[in-house]
Amino acid sequence: MNSLDTNPQPVAAPATLNGKIATPDRDPHYKWVALSNTTIAMFMAAVNGSIILISLPAIFNGISLDPLTSFQYLLWILMGYGIVTATLLLSFGRLSDIYGRVRLYNIGFAIFTAGSILLFLTPDTGDAGAIELILFRIIQAVGAAFIFSNSAAILTDAFPPDERGKALGLNQVAALSGQFVGLLIGGILAVFNWRYVFLISVPFGVVGTIWAFLKLREPAYQKRSQKIDIWGNLSFIGGLTLFLVGITYALLPYGSASMGWEDPWVIAALFCGLLLLVAFPIIETRMEDPMFRTDLFRIRNFAFGNAAGFISALARGGVMIVLIILLQGIWLPLHGYSFESTPFWAGVYMLPLTIGFVIMGPLSGIISDKYGARWISTLGMVLVGISFLILAMLPYNFDYLPFALALLIMGLGNGMFSSPNAAAIMNSVPPEQRGVTSGMMSTLVNSGFVLSMGMFFTIIVVGLTGAFPSMLSAALTAANATQILPAMSAIPPTGALFAAFLGYNPVHMILAGLSPSLLATVAPATLATLTGVIWFPTTLAQAFMPSLALSFYIGAGISFVAALLCAMRGDRYVDGIDGTGPKGDSSTDPQEVSGENVK
Repeated sequence: MNSLDTNPQPVAAPATLNGKIATPDRDPHYKWVALSNTTIAMFMAAVNGSIILISLPAIFNGISLDPLTSFQYLLWILMGYGIVTATLLLSFGRLSDIYGRVRLYNIGFAIFTAGSILLFLTPDTGDAGAIELILFRIIQAVGAAFIFSNSAAILTDAFPPDERGKALGLNQVAALSGQFVGLLIGGILAVFNWRYVFLISVPFGVVGTIWAFLKLREPAYQKRSQKIDIWGNLSFIGGLTLFLVGITYALLPYGSASMGWEDPWVIAALFCGLLLLVAFPIIETRMEDPMFRTDLFRIRNFAFGNAAGFISALARGGVMIVLIILLQGIWLPLHGYSFESTPFWAGVYMLPLTIGFVIMGPLSGIISDKYGARWISTLGMVLVGISFLILAMLPYNFDYLPFALALLIMGLGNGMFSSPNAAAIMNSVPPEQRGVTSGMMSTLVNSGFVLSMGMFFTIIVVGLTGAFPSMLSAALTAANATQILPAMSAIPPTGALFAAFLGYNPVHMILAGLSPSLLATVAPATLATLTGVIWFPTTLAQAFMPSLALSFYIGAGISFVAALLCAMRGDRYVDGIDGTGPKGDSSTDPQEVSGENVK
């Protein structure tokens, strides 16, 4: 028997009812209560995560921030949420196994709702307002960490093994759908008032919180007295926080450099973070009650499923941001859309990605329930890799049909991967370990997303730093405006990237700062060219597209690695159906499920 396929020992036997795992409620309708409530929570958290991508122009205007000088606030508003959730998920999952998954999930729902209300009420403007937004987003992130770390475990407890893929698929469809619904809602609400962007989460939060407290029940599984793993928590949270914060600040300019990779504080944060993360598994093997059972990695579906989940998140985590930059800053203006309207239309033109996921998310879950996750998840990641290759070959002024096709293929591929992979991981562990397993799975995915954003931003900023000045000079020469080259060179590569992300033309601000005598030397026709919707997007595209294509090629390669890991996961395996653990090698017998034949 392969050691990867054995059940880690010792584990507490799950509580059973007539040979079956005890569910939180013997009412056959309970599973649908659990699914609907966790789906509302995932949808709400996803809407809140993406709605801010589209609404940042309105938010920055609402709190009176200068977009060209506030890149650090952009990064923290975008990435701070992910950093906090990534660092807390594993600890919260472990605590949930000790104190109750439903209890901590309910607390998280309430915290998230409180954070939404605080964001709506943000009192200050300027730098103070930006800091308040970041702090309130962190409060939201704490609540989201409770939700993310327990949703999959609650569903796994509520649904029988042959329906878990379907349930997790529907749950994840709601999450991804929420991301794109957030883009549309954000584009609409931001027109009226930026505060409405945060208010939209409050009704979902209030209803969902009350419903969760009234209806959700703790599962019946054996527990034992356990201690909180203080050293494990400190090493993991400290290490991951330092590492992700170092990645974030490396994206900011340092001195004359366009990025901060040479900043001593960044180097120190990355080094200390890696040191603590390396120490974490060593500490865990020496703890009586570790926050994470490292021997769970002996389970093949757990090990390869989590590895594939992390790698896939690394490939696709930054995709949405770079596609929004491409659409808002380049493609939409070139097709006649005003800079002010591009945030909303970017969400509309990315709908094929949502449609693909909505189609395949539930369907792939049903298929994996019947045939296992191995090959459908593998094919899904192959399709994601192919979609990256299609995107990499498109010019900046592409026809929409191949772009939409690439997004549809990416959505279909992600739908084929996500729910089968999650179901395979959750099915593979003992019931009393599902909280920490859900936390670990979400931790790896969220960490992959944050690292992916750092990776994509780094590739693009490095490319822009080398190419943007020469492209800017050539474009000004072609427009007969070389006299304003020194002033226009004040647009840093990160500023150009930020402008594209927010969907606005920074040329207006640069020209407004010129002296009247210098501005008088520029012909009116030239000024009209520079401030139009064509000149800046075309100039940016010449510098942006090579690095964007490189990032897509890297994303394709990473996706194919994730596909290989999916193929190595083995076949169907569900722990604890009869409370005895696995018998035989699950990687060779697709019907072997804890010693029972599932047909």
